[in-house]
Amino acid sequence: MINFDNLKKYQDSFGYIAMLLSFPEKLTFNENVFNESITSQHPGYQDIVNFREVMMNYTLSEAKQIYTDTFDFSKNSPLYMTYNKFETQKERGQMLAKLKVLYEMFGLKMVDNELSDYLPLMLEFLQTIEWYGDDRAEENIQLVIMIIEDGTYALANELGKHNHPYGYVIQALRKTLKLYLKSPEGVTQHD
Repeated sequence: MINFDNLKKYQDSFGYIAMLLSFPEKLTFNENVFNESITSQHPGYQDIVNFREVMMNYTLSEAKQIYTDTFDFSKNSPLYMTYNKFETQKERGQMLAKLKVLYEMFGLKMVDNELSDYLPLMLEFLQTIEWYGDDRAEENIQLVIMIIEDGTYALANELGKHNHPYGYVIQALRKTLKLYLKSPEGVTQHD
């Protein structure tokens, strides 16, 4: 089940986390944008602060290289949340199509050159979704969150092995997602 009170409270932060997980630009590390987007009460605040502290030691060009080496040139740390999850391309293709229809159902128009399981896109969807009064919202938001939760679990483990700075961003995201899911009694979530 979705905790809609927590979703509303931290919904805008998904846009900032999506920006951190997109190809770096000057705005990515802008202190004013950070201060406007994430408060000290945010569940991932300290992780994002840690990420920023590490990345501020690099030039923008170096940050771009780190990003490319991490997410574009490594099959072990994809930002595509279903990349390593399905046995066949057909199964993955069906999930990608389902996500695309879901986004469009809630008014998010995808760009043609991006796959629907791209993590920053999924976060932008969660940031912009209007769920008030929509009976389809809970089931569909839960599907997106569960795909992100599952995909980021492996990503967090991979980045954690190497003490990678982007591991902080993934941990911040996972801490935020936990607030949105109400576990049935007796069920625990993994970190």
